Amino acid sequence: MTAPRIVVFDLDDTLFPERAYVLSGLRAVAAHVRARLGCSGFAEAAWTLYRAGVRGRIFDEALARLGLPVDPSLVAELVAIYRDHRPAIALFPEVGRVVRALSRRALTAIVSDGPLRAQERKVEALGLCAQFAPILLTDRWGRAFWKPHERAFRAIEAACGCGGAACVYVGDNPLKDFVAPRRLGWRTVRVRRAGGEHAGLEAPAAADVECTTLEALPQLLGVEP
Repeated sequence: MTAPRIVVFDLDDTLFPERAYVLSGLRAVAAHVRARLGCSGFAEAAWTLYRAGVRGRIFDEALARLGLPVDPSLVAELVAIYRDHRPAIALFPEVGRVVRALSRRALTAIVSDGPLRAQERKVEALGLCAQFAPILLTDRWGRAFWKPHERAFRAIEAACGCGGAACVYVGDNPLKDFVAPRRLGWRTVRVRRAGGEHAGLEAPAAADVECTTLEALPQLLGVEP
């Protein structure tokens, strides 16, 4: 296989465990709830809901379980704290080695969705600017440009001066991550980690290759023999 000129990564559950960010954020919110409302147990209640598959209304339901008012202004305040907190997160253990191996032959970059401030905080906490460039956080352009929109991928092509099979996208969500890059002729790799947010999604042929960690990526892409 011909080695790519650029390998572009998704962020959440591709380079680091999303659950670690969620737990970090819930703890930050819990500290605020305890200080502001004198109530403990928020993180535990919210984490139980998250593990049960609740999404979108975790804060509302956690407040209700604790007998606290489910006030929209309070929920908005907690969401802002969650997104703005400095997360206690770390890269998956193989990421450093894999990126170093890829960097011998290719550029490495990131395209990631999500609320802008939250994604910026993740990038800062993980020290990604030292390993990846460019880092395109699609919310800079607004939610309409989140994946599967092509804008970020076309921006990568313009920045590195190549396209098609010379570019690879590595992600975890088969419903949106690979639509645009495949349309542009990129190669695609799905990393399907046990416990990942989208690991249970069945989407045959969503990506060209599927793996359970990034460990084999340099060999899969022809960077290492």
